[in-house]
Amino acid sequence: MKLSHLSENLVVSEIVKLGGEIKELIRQGETIYNFTVGDFDPNIFPIPKQLENLIIEAYREHYTNYPLAQGNIDLREAIIQYTKQVQNLDYHLDEILVSAGGRPLIYALYRAVCDKGDKIIYPVPSWNNNHYTRFVQGEHIVVEAKAENNFMVTANDLRPHIKGATLISLCSPQNPTGTTFKKHVLKEICDLIVEENNSRSEDDKKLYLLFDQMYWRLTYGDIEHYDPVSLHPEMREYTIFIDAISKVFAATGVRVGWSMGPAFIIAKMRAILSHVGAWAPMAEQKAVAKFLLDHESIKKFLENYKAELEERLTKIFEGFMQLKEEGYQVDAVAPEAAIYLTIKINLVGKKTATGEELQTQEEVTSYILKEAGLAVVPFNAFGVSKSEPWYRLSVGTCKKEEIDEMISKLREALSKLS
Repeated sequence: MKLSHLSENLVVSEIVKLGGEIKELIRQGETIYNFTVGDFDPNIFPIPKQLENLIIEAYREHYTNYPLAQGNIDLREAIIQYTKQVQNLDYHLDEILVSAGGRPLIYALYRAVCDKGDKIIYPVPSWNNNHYTRFVQGEHIVVEAKAENNFMVTANDLRPHIKGATLISLCSPQNPTGTTFKKHVLKEICDLIVEENNSRSEDDKKLYLLFDQMYWRLTYGDIEHYDPVSLHPEMREYTIFIDAISKVFAATGVRVGWSMGPAFIIAKMRAILSHVGAWAPMAEQKAVAKFLLDHESIKKFLENYKAELEERLTKIFEGFMQLKEEGYQVDAVAPEAAIYLTIKINLVGKKTATGEELQTQEEVTSYILKEAGLAVVPFNAFGVSKSEPWYRLSVGTCKKEEIDEMISKLREALSKLS
C-alpha cells in the first residue's frame, strides 16, 4: 500500500540496525566484543547515585503529571546556573528549551530553521545529519573531513559552500570520532559564519549553527573544549547549542536534554515540540534540577567516570599501536574526548586462510566480526564512502579485563591473512 514519500524513502539508522544484528549474535551464544552503540552498560557505568536517589524521590513525591512544554522553570533555572558556572555562558529562561534528550531538539531546530530546498551543510563522518536533512527535504551539502585533521572540518573546507546556506551542523567533541575542534579552527569557522551573515540583507534568512556539545565535559589530558559563543560573541545570535545529561552522566535512558539559543528560535522549537510531546518526564526534570546544582557530587562522579573511560580508550589505542608496530594494516587516532576511538582496519586485497580475497570494506567488517569477534561501526554509517577503512569504536559497554583478549584475537585474525 502506498504511503508518504518520506516514509517510503526513510532509511533506518545504520547504527541501530547494526546494533540489533550484534545483539542477535550474542543471543545465539557468540562471543562478541561489542563496541558498536554509543550507550553504556549500567553495570559498568551507572548513573550518579545522587541523581538516582533524586529520581526515585521525585516519583515518590508523585511528580508524574505533565511538565511545562518548554521545561520546568526550576530545571531551566538550574541549567542557567550550571552553564554559567562550568562553561561561563549566560543564558535566560526564554533562551532554554528542555526535551527528552537531544534528538527532539535537533529535529525541532531543523524544522524551525530549514525549508524545503535549503542548503544544509554538514561534515562527514557525523551522526544523523543526513537523516535530519532528509526529514526537512533540504539540500545535502556534504563536506568530507580529512584524516589529517582528525576528521574535524576547517573553515577552508566550509568556505566554498557557505553562500546561501541556512544551517551548518557541527559537533564537538565529535560523534563518531572522539576528536575535538582546536581553538583556532573553530574561531575561523565562527569568523566565516559572522562574515557571511553580515553580507546578507535584512530580508535574507541568516545562516545558523547547530552546535552539538553533548560530550563536552568528557575531554582527556590537556584537551580543552571550545564553543562558538565564547570564542566569538557575535555568534550568540546565530548559535543553537544541543546538550544533555545523556553522555556526561551515563544517563542515556533518563532522557533529559536542553537547547540554548536565540529566544525567537527557541520559541519556534518549543511550538514544534509542543505538538510532538517530546518533553522530558516530570520526575526526571525535578531530579536533574536539583542534581545540576550539586557541584560537589558532579565533580566526584566525573573524576572517576572520566578516568575509567580514558583508561579504556587509551588501552585500546595502545593495543592498536602495538599491532601497527608489528606490521599489521591497522591504525588509530589518539583519544581526545567522548567515549569513542577512531580506528583503521585496512585489509582490502588480503586473502583469508581459505584463499578468499577480501574485496570490499564490507567484507573486511564481516571478517573481523567472524574471526576476532570484534564489532565496530564502519564510518560509512556516518556518511563517508563504503570503501573507507575507518571505524568508530565505543567503550560504553567495555569491560577492562576483555581488552587484552580482544587485541589478542584481532592479532590472531590479522595473522591469518596474506
